[in-house]
Amino acid sequence: MKTEIIPTILVNNFKQVEENIRAVEKYVNWVQLDIMDGVFVNNETWPHSVVPGKAKRGEKYSQEIKKLKKLKTRVKIEAHLMVEKPEEEFDEWLKAADRIIVHFESKITSRELGIRELIKKAKNKKKGIGLALNPETHYAVATPFLKDLDLILLMTVQPGWGGQELKSWVLEKAEALRKIWPKGNIEVDGGVNNENIDKVKKSGVNLICAGTYIYRSKNIEEAVKELKL
Repeated sequence: MKTEIIPTILVNNFKQVEENIRAVEKYVNWVQLDIMDGVFVNNETWPHSVVPGKAKRGEKYSQEIKKLKKLKTRVKIEAHLMVEKPEEEFDEWLKAADRIIVHFESKITSRELGIRELIKKAKNKKKGIGLALNPETHYAVATPFLKDLDLILLMTVQPGWGGQELKSWVLEKAEALRKIWPKGNIEVDGGVNNENIDKVKKSGVNLICAGTYIYRSKNIEEAVKELKL
């Protein structure tokens, strides 16, 4: 199974989104946008950060997402929705992202039925769909959805802020999940760097997100290469 390095973009305006995509697009196939509404997590990022009021959307929000849709780049876009009510903005992201990840812990209406409805919407639009689990959430909650999901994202930090230390015990969940989902895409996000990348790969993970390590490096190309080796 091919290993992918996915740079994560956690910024406050579209100019920064574009700059961060341009900085890595020669070296990777995917980037992940960390979308935070200031409610599900105690942080707010683009496009929520440019719309007045926490978790508010409206026309300005839609206009911001349209900027992403118009952006010409070779990389695919993954939208990681760290938002309280993902179903309320899911349709917007279907227009601009190639794959959307929602959190099991978010306030999805009628959780299991709601998750299945989002999966159905994504499939109808031929878009990828993933389910994210916070560090303390047992992987078993995702098993009813495995046959329909494109990935499971295991958070190796608490969602909300970059620069945190990887919680290595989460990798035990990855090992257990790999045993029951041998051909599935297992992704981790949070605290990955050149010192722990081997441990991450050995756990059975094949999609590896990294933000701080890549974007704060002196040489982005070399940073990505180090994680790929």
